[in-house]
Amino acid sequence: MSKESFLESTIGRKMVMALTGLFLISFLVVHVSINACIFLNDGGKTFNVASHFMSHNPVIRVLEIGLFIGFILHIYMSVKLTMKNNKARPVKYQVVDGKANSKWYSRSMGILGSLLLLFLVVHLGNFWVPTKQAIFNGQQHNTFDSMKNIFSLDNWYFIAIYLLGVISLSYHLLHGFQSAFQSLGLNHRKYSPLIHQVGIWFSIIVPLLFALMPISMAFGIIR
Repeated sequence: MSKESFLESTIGRKMVMALTGLFLISFLVVHVSINACIFLNDGGKTFNVASHFMSHNPVIRVLEIGLFIGFILHIYMSVKLTMKNNKARPVKYQVVDGKANSKWYSRSMGILGSLLLLFLVVHLGNFWVPTKQAIFNGQQHNTFDSMKNIFSLDNWYFIAIYLLGVISLSYHLLHGFQSAFQSLGLNHRKYSPLIHQVGIWFSIIVPLLFALMPISMAFGIIR
């Protein structure tokens, strides 16, 4: 099978989605670890040091390009797979019992992905863009102060968007974590249950940490 035909096949697209998904999951681990520094409650000193390192390290900058490529590929392959599946079954069954074969979040990955994309756009606009502007102008950017300003009760709509985003992320991970290993053929009766359990805990702990950040700042727990 040629490279082009492989990437156009369902198996090829699922493998690309799995690889990019695991890459994005690794990014989540780094991102939540950096952001969790705010829980030290030291006025953002540790967090700002970590953020400065992430925004100025040349290796991280290269990885950041790969991250954007990973996002684009993941979204593109998801859309192509959805379109192919819909085209393969243009006439819907009169009675569809989706609950019999899959969880609701497995059937709603498109909606969850769209909510995540909205969350990503808001997140980049609030934090990534101002940081890049400051670097471009040779200025220092206090990311912790930006978080405090954005995650105030006056900006409740931003907090709502973020919480909606992390809820969507949780369900997206709940399906996608284990699905990525299955798409890569990494199934084993001994290790698959462990992967399943790790996926469940990961889909709970990481989004929960992300959710606690705006909540703790909004109510003055983190100062």
